[in-house]
Formats: sequence, C-alpha cells, structure tokens
Amino acid sequence: MAKRARRIIGACGLAALAAAGCGGNGGDGSAPRFLSVGTAPPGGAFFVVGGALTEVLAESGMRITAEATKGSGENIRRLATGELDFALSNAAVTYFAARGEDGWGRAYPVQAVMTLAPNVATFVSPTRHEVQSIADLRGKRVVVGVAGAGFEHFIRPIVEAHGVTYEDFTPLYNTQAGAVDMLSDDAAAAAFLGGAVPTASIVQATAGMQSRLVPLDAAVREELPQQYPFYRPAVIPAGTYRGLDEDYLGLDVGSMHLITRADMDEETVYQVTRTLYEQREAVVEKHPAGRAINDGNAPRSTGIDFHPGAIRFFREAGIWPEPEAATGS
Repeated sequence: MAKRARRIIGACGLAALAAAGCGGNGGDGSAPRFLSVGTAPPGGAFFVVGGALTEVLAESGMRITAEATKGSGENIRRLATGELDFALSNAAVTYFAARGEDGWGRAYPVQAVMTLAPNVATFVSPTRHEVQSIADLRGKRVVVGVAGAGFEHFIRPIVEAHGVTYEDFTPLYNTQAGAVDMLSDDAAAAAFLGGAVPTASIVQATAGMQSRLVPLDAAVREELPQQYPFYRPAVIPAGTYRGLDEDYLGLDVGSMHLITRADMDEETVYQVTRTLYEQREAVVEKHPAGRAINDGNAPRSTGIDFHPGAIRFFREAGIWPEPEAATGS
C-alpha cells in the first residue's frame, strides 16, 4: 500500500513539474519547456544509455529530450552555460572539471545525480599490429577518443603509469564507431574503446577482425584506484567478445554518471532521481546498463558532490551512505 501511495505522490510530483515548466529554477508561470540531456556521439554506450534514461523519464511524464554531443567534456561546458540541464559524463572527466584541474582552467559547478554503469575501457588492437602491451603503443597511431570529450583525463594516467606518454605515439581523434573503421583500414594500430559491458564498438572490432584487448600491468591496475577515486578494478568475463578466451583484468576508468548543474532546481533533480530509481527495471529493458541503478551503486561516490535533490531522494529511500562518504570533495 505504501509503495502504491508513493507512486501516486511521484506521479503528482511529475505533473507539478510539467505544469511549472519542468526545470529551470522554479515555476514562474511560463510555458512548459523541455529538459535536455547531453549524451555522446553514436557508437559508444553513452549515446544509447542516455537515450534509454531519457525515454523512461519521458514515458513517466517529463518533457525531456536527449541530445547527441561530443561527450563528457562538451557536456560539462554546456551544463555550465545552461545549454543542457542534465548530462552523462565519465566520472574521471567530471572529477577534474569540478576541481578546475588537469587543464580545465577553472572549476565547473557540476554535481552528481547518480552513478551508473562502469566504463570498462582499454586499448584494442588488431593482432597483425603486434601491440601486446601498453609499451608497444610507442611509435604507433592510436585513437584516443573524440576531440574535446576529455578522454585524456583517464587515458593519460594509464599510459604514464606504464612508462608511456602521449608524445610517444601519434594520438588520433574519432568516435568509437569511427575508430573501429580506422582499425579495419589500418589507419590506426590501436584504439581506446569501452563503456558498459558489452560495448558495441569492441563487439564490432573483435567480430570484424582478429583483435586483442591490450593487457594492463597488474601493479598499475592495483595502484591507480589508490591515487584516483574514479578508477576501480573491473573484469570483462571470458567470452564477452570474440577471441576473449580468458577473463580480461581491466579497469573501470571512470563510471558513467548522470550529472547536472549545481544550481539546478532541487525538485527537478529529486524527481529525475526518484523516477530513474523506481523505474530502473524499465531502463534495463532498454539497455542492460540500467542494472547499475541499484542501492549500492547509484549513490556511490566517484569523487564529486551529489546534488541536494539527489541526496534528498537517496535519504528518503534509505540508501544514502551517511555521513559524508558520498560527497568526496
């Protein structure tokens, strides 16, 4: 009965948001507007997961649309200017942006709504190029993501921990789908690919050519999470991709998470958080990454503050990790 009452209250909350304009900094009687969710280019997990989240929110009554972007870096900048209301981002990119570090120039006022699926990514290389270790990237042409997306924030620490710098190889920029084409055409010897497991680009790369997931040094895999809160050890099970005969011991290089502006209306963020949490089974039906919306993961800190609207819901749901473990700043 309590659960049914909660759903009724939630529906009323969504209706009130729609009537008030569903976003902005309060209902002022102006015409309702659409909320926007920044995702990423097609080919990676952000694009499809962002679409799944937005569909569930729209089906629950919100006026909301997903927008393809260049990814995390662009999303954070457009949140700050008010061009986006919510966005998907890699936790590593957000970590540095919120602090104004690693080339950002200033701190960007963004906060977490919920932590989503791990971004398990690594270098993938056709076996004909004989890239058997990170050290073998030296002198090669390597795709390192979309220009401006911020992939360098989590790639650079990985290669440098293996004794390799960006100056040791030729960095190329493309979408994940475009990167697979470059591997196929030998325009690149390796590409950094990944996202929620399984990732479409790695499925395509391993299905279309004999490819290798370049192994990480065991010590690096253990030490990086101790230096940065967004890294976590991760395993890709054997058989996930064609040719992967043993478990791949990799890294979550910064979980996908939903973020928003720090000054976003608290009620709007509360309703978005509540809806996605309570409708997580509907998200799973659209993409398996929805399984990450669970009690232990959704409020998990990746190193930045959560928005007060999200904290409010997590506390009501009894899953907020008191007292300060989920803030991290």
